[in-house]
Amino acid sequence: MSNPVITQPGAGSYGTNVQTGEWSTGLCSCCSDLLVCALGCICPIALSCYTANKYGENVCLACVPGGMAAMRTHMRLTYGIQGTICNDALMTCCCGIFETCRMAREIRIRNGET
Repeated sequence: MSNPVITQPGAGSYGTNVQTGEWSTGLCSCCSDLLVCALGCICPIALSCYTANKYGENVCLACVPGGMAAMRTHMRLTYGIQGTICNDALMTCCCGIFETCRMAREIRIRNGET
């Protein structure tokens, strides 16, 4: 017969997801990366595909409804940026190209390309 468990395991670091970071640039900081700004103004879908590709996702993700919101959520969790899934959906829906530009800038900054 095995011994019963009489104490709960202590709080560990597993299963926790603490986001304390911020985006490297603001939503309207388009002029901080002119390549991204120009591509976003000329052909927003190309910028979305570029962003998905640079993040390591399939370029078709940009064409799938909700794809950019899902990528923003994953990016936020990967980089430890504060936010919620609801915020991700609202930002990509209501601020579309501005948010895509910010995501592209974030990837370029994190990859040391700017």
